[in-house]
Amino acid sequence: MQHFSGHGALRYPDEAANPYLDQSEDDTGYILIVDDHILIAEVLASMLGESGYRSAIATNGQAALEMVARRRPDLILLDMRLPDIGGLDICAKLKQQEDTRLIPIIIVTAHADRQAQLMSIAAGAEGYLQKPIDMQELDLRVRTLLQVKRRNDTLEPAENVIFALARTVEARDAYTEGHVQRLALYSVTIGERLGFSGAELTALRYGALLHDVGKIGIDETIIRKDGPLTPAEYRVMQQHTLIGERIVAPLRMAAKVGPIVRGHHERWDGTGYPDGLAGETIPLGARIVAVVDAFDAMTTQRTYNQVINYAEAAARLEAGAGTAWDPEIVAIFVGWLTAHGMLPPLERTVG
Repeated sequence: MQHFSGHGALRYPDEAANPYLDQSEDDTGYILIVDDHILIAEVLASMLGESGYRSAIATNGQAALEMVARRRPDLILLDMRLPDIGGLDICAKLKQQEDTRLIPIIIVTAHADRQAQLMSIAAGAEGYLQKPIDMQELDLRVRTLLQVKRRNDTLEPAENVIFALARTVEARDAYTEGHVQRLALYSVTIGERLGFSGAELTALRYGALLHDVGKIGIDETIIRKDGPLTPAEYRVMQQHTLIGERIVAPLRMAAKVGPIVRGHHERWDGTGYPDGLAGETIPLGARIVAVVDAFDAMTTQRTYNQVINYAEAAARLEAGAGTAWDPEIVAIFVGWLTAHGMLPPLERTVG
């Protein structure tokens, strides 16, 4: 076995060198065992191997996090007490990150008190086992959690398809190249200033990226029309918010993303669509996307407008604050633009 620096952490420079990780291509599951007692970890690895599972070992928290970053396991057996970072802290950290939050984690501890169980649940763990471990119970828990993870993994293709549709919508209109990426940047910037974090911030980013995905269901002659839409065409165009909400429904974060997609054309004064919501009854994420969407539309070439500079666009946002847009969000966004030198502070007038 090979030892790396890191206070005795058992690590392997590559997976091929790890005697507990079989590189054969199968779907039995790759399990990361995190325990500072190496003999216990090796026994667990051997027993899991008899059940057909591949595994790797880390003997402290930092090594575990590095190994997860290198290669995401299908499940983690995580000792509650480690020499550097507590197992519950590691669990909470992984559950807060979008790319690791769906990895099932079983907390292992020598203490069978109710408080430890409650703390494990609060950290986001899917399971809790007491030492000495009942291998029959461990095998059952591992098999069950891996089955759940595989079902969750099947949602990824749906997400990939939805984001591919969003890229298709953008590609249909050469004038909007880079539009959704800019909206995602602007929206996340505002969200951070409003205290968004974790999944809430991810949902806001998704909402910005997918806000117009429903246009995939709108006639291309309307999308590309050079000039104002007729009332009938405008009513058709309004349907993209409802179509978009239905498209994003398969997303794991649909409950947070859907209201942004549906509501990004609502207005602060209640005259928007599709529901005529007003003020703070409009979902906050939709209010954010509405502001940055309007700003980007004013400052990039479209078939239906004349480009204006950032200063003029910011002035128009301020003029519409309290009628079209949430005044607080407008103030935060304009303040950010100013702080980053994107607006000349004394020359903002409507053109």
